[in-house]
Amino acid sequence: MSAIPRDQWYVAAYGSEIGQDLFSRTICGEPILFWRTRDGGITAMADRCVHRRFPLSQAPSRLVDDQVVCGYHGFTYGVDGKCVSVPGQTRVPRTARLRSYPLVEQDSFVWVFIGDPDRADAAKIPRAPYLDSPGYTTVAGMEPLKARYALLVDNLLDLSHETYLHGGYIGTPEVAETPITTEVDDEAGIVYVSRHMADAACPPFYAKSTGLQGRITRWQDIEYTPPCLYKLHSRIAPVGSVPNPDGSDPDAFHVEVVYAITPETEHSTHDFWAVARDFALDDDGVSAFLAENNRTVVLQDVEALDVLERVIAAEPDGYQELSVNIDTGGLAARRLLQRLVAS
Repeated sequence: MSAIPRDQWYVAAYGSEIGQDLFSRTICGEPILFWRTRDGGITAMADRCVHRRFPLSQAPSRLVDDQVVCGYHGFTYGVDGKCVSVPGQTRVPRTARLRSYPLVEQDSFVWVFIGDPDRADAAKIPRAPYLDSPGYTTVAGMEPLKARYALLVDNLLDLSHETYLHGGYIGTPEVAETPITTEVDDEAGIVYVSRHMADAACPPFYAKSTGLQGRITRWQDIEYTPPCLYKLHSRIAPVGSVPNPDGSDPDAFHVEVVYAITPETEHSTHDFWAVARDFALDDDGVSAFLAENNRTVVLQDVEALDVLERVIAAEPDGYQELSVNIDTGGLAARRLLQRLVAS
């Protein structure tokens, strides 16, 4: 049985990745072909010709007037996936149609629905509006992970590893030392994990981007909506600073860290990451610093999780791992993911 939930929305790409060229990405084991039409819309269909399974993203396949022509035998498909031309005959077989996928472009992401298209409810796609909000500046990227997506979920729900894996970038001793609180909204299917540090060292990631020095108040509030979207609401402020009763928070710097955790296969993952900030909006130096440093942090996770995948793949069946208090968020996420798989 697959460990990947079906009948779910997954991030397939950033909108900026898809233009008027053929673009392919494998999502949950399914190779999907994308292109942006002349009117700005995006298509999503199976990246296999119905004739002899030649990948339509592979040259010499090409786009001609919003139609894709297979580079092997010339079968031609429209934006709805229906074959419109077969070389050597006038009749197009009724079954000559590519599978199409429901698609939504939202909050800078391109979401596709994997599973029964009749169950594709766009209202269920979780939001991250700050990723394309004028009140924030965002840097983003994607790194391939040679590990199952559940390992990345575990990693992100337990940020105590920042102290050890990301020291010198984002980690300080207080992250591992500070207890967490975990809440689960079973009806909405969301896991919340919070860690509020009242007096912590300011790591270089924040010192160099905000200008704060010395000790800070640092909040980490995680909101994970299985299976795909993870949001870390980070608040960085001088020690003693708290939000005003009306919710305004002028003394703090706010960073929204977003991960889209999309399985490529059972044992590989697309690790989309984005960092949105509400300060230094036009400072290209801050953007370059955050992009470089966050990518370094992501690559540190990738290296560790790629190793962990190899270890898990080689261990005997029935191995029992140990869980402790810091794992409550990850364990809750596992339970929700198992419920999605079962349903």
